[in-house]
Amino acid sequence: MHLGSLERAIMESLWQRPDGMFAQDLAAGLPSQPAITTVLTVLVRLSRKGMVSRERVGRAHLYKAAVEKDAVVAEAMRAALDEATVGRRRSRRQVAVAAARPAVSRSRFARRLTAAAEARPTTVSAVHGRLAQAVDAVTSTMAPKSR
Repeated sequence: MHLGSLERAIMESLWQRPDGMFAQDLAAGLPSQPAITTVLTVLVRLSRKGMVSRERVGRAHLYKAAVEKDAVVAEAMRAALDEATVGRRRSRRQVAVAAARPAVSRSRFARRLTAAAEARPTTVSAVHGRLAQAVDAVTSTMAPKSR
């Protein structure tokens, strides 16, 4: 899922404050100093995407991140890999990964991809190889049982 710069800044603020924030506090804390109405519009859009939850507190809403940062990072990494393979024939492993995605726990998948990325490979092909290994490790545990 692609996030705009303001959406990313808002999500970063919410991840830093797991107890939640009010829209006014968010607007005041952002470097770009957007209008409160702009922040509210973005929060509503993030809420519709399922990334932010809101809870009524008095006359205002308290906003909290509804997804873990690792899951968003993993999704961005997966999208980058998908973009890198556009125009090429997809391998069986890539097709299997795409088919298994709904069944894979996003947080576990994110942890594995993050661990692979933290190995700090130096080339794009090395990054792709390490991520492919992490994907294989996750999907192998999710293989369907034979009858």
